[in-house]
Amino acid sequence: MRCVVAGATGYIGGRLVPELLRQGHSVRILARSPEKLREVSWRDEVEVVTGDITSAEAVDAALTDQEVLYYLVHSLNRADYEEVDRAAARLVADSAARAGLRRIVYLGGITPAGQELSRHLRSRAEVGDILLAGPTPTLVLRAAVIIGSGSASFEMLRYLTERLPVMVTPRWVRNRIQPIAVRDVLHYLVAAAKVPESVSGAFDIGGPDVLTYVDMMRGYAEVAELPRRVIVPVPVLTPWLSAQWVNLVTPVPRSIAVPLMESLINDVVCADDAISEHIAPPPEGRTGYRRAVALALARIKDLDVPTRWSDADAPGAPSDPIPTDPDWSGGTFYTDVRECATDVSPERLWTVIEAIGGENGWYSFPLAWSLRGWIDRIAGGVGLRRGRRDPHRLRTGEALDWWRVEYIDRPRLLRLRAEMRVPGRAWLELSVVPGDGSGAVYQQRALFEPHGFAGHLYWKSIAPFHAVIFGGMARNITAAAQRTK
Repeated sequence: MRCVVAGATGYIGGRLVPELLRQGHSVRILARSPEKLREVSWRDEVEVVTGDITSAEAVDAALTDQEVLYYLVHSLNRADYEEVDRAAARLVADSAARAGLRRIVYLGGITPAGQELSRHLRSRAEVGDILLAGPTPTLVLRAAVIIGSGSASFEMLRYLTERLPVMVTPRWVRNRIQPIAVRDVLHYLVAAAKVPESVSGAFDIGGPDVLTYVDMMRGYAEVAELPRRVIVPVPVLTPWLSAQWVNLVTPVPRSIAVPLMESLINDVVCADDAISEHIAPPPEGRTGYRRAVALALARIKDLDVPTRWSDADAPGAPSDPIPTDPDWSGGTFYTDVRECATDVSPERLWTVIEAIGGENGWYSFPLAWSLRGWIDRIAGGVGLRRGRRDPHRLRTGEALDWWRVEYIDRPRLLRLRAEMRVPGRAWLELSVVPGDGSGAVYQQRALFEPHGFAGHLYWKSIAPFHAVIFGGMARNITAAAQRTK
């Protein structure tokens, strides 16, 4: 079957594509930033259409001559996500009708009847309604919390439970939730492509367990072999206040934590099992919560996390790549350039460069990096806690602490784009140049494009520290390569 996936660079989409390929489907991708797919193992097996889901031209091009559209786009990292998602859903419904698609599959959230919905759940329900109102048969699969390595909900649960043996929590942590394992979500998504065109509607999907968030935290602690967590619900913590705490304690930034926490004020439990009339449960049965946690932790331990919530750009972060014009398009550009010669091989030096960040650190003044990360978190940014997906290997488009991997040319160049909150746009380039004989030269370049007077002031105010921060980084990276030659 000919399938289009919108949202393939996201958490679910990046896992769905290889599953569709394994089932023998042809896959076309609609991607705003196709460079993010450069490192994935299935890149050469799919067709890529470059464009945004809000562009009628791009959507029409992606849907031409196709049969099934997987609509996995959600603009949660934007303040105006309701308006953006509403407009995109209408555009997609119209384009699907013109293309004569036989099916749209949309992954939304469970919307309990008779309850006031959070803004997040309300938006996802509205998108589903818009798609269902169009002429194209649509299957809306509605899930609650998805448990899987790298999901935002799982990371939030994991860090809160691991770092806080005693928690003061909102009283709504006793609301009921029906979590679902990411492997079961993928099962239903893949099978949805073959559901007859006569079926169109919204269906809840969930795991076999109905729990409270308290149950989920204590269950996680048991699976992870942690001491029993003490949880004290109080009536005064609002979802917004709770999200500020989540922002500081977990890698999930405030802009994503707020809608996730707001959704917990609702009971999110499957209304029925009507989906089983059209899609059979997974062959081994639906995955229980504790098994889902164990599988997620095993993937993390084995460094086998194919996608993460942070694969999406951080809210408010610059999305444009570095200017390519040698004169930087005539604008002001500040640079800090460092260079160190070594007698190690280029390959050995590259190994150290590609392992930078996360638990390996940034090779320069750890206290200053940590302090800057905390300031960014307090301001609502991503801080340093996003870490790395893999301790040794990076891929284009993934998050690396407060950076985004913009470009990799192994074993020569690593370019990172800053997603911290700064008055401008910033990049860091780490490169290897073969030296005379068998050695290599490490080259490092920090670039900053200021935005307004605040941007110029920002660069000049931190310039006195560059010798310590950037100079120390260059020296320590080459020293680390020397030690392990």
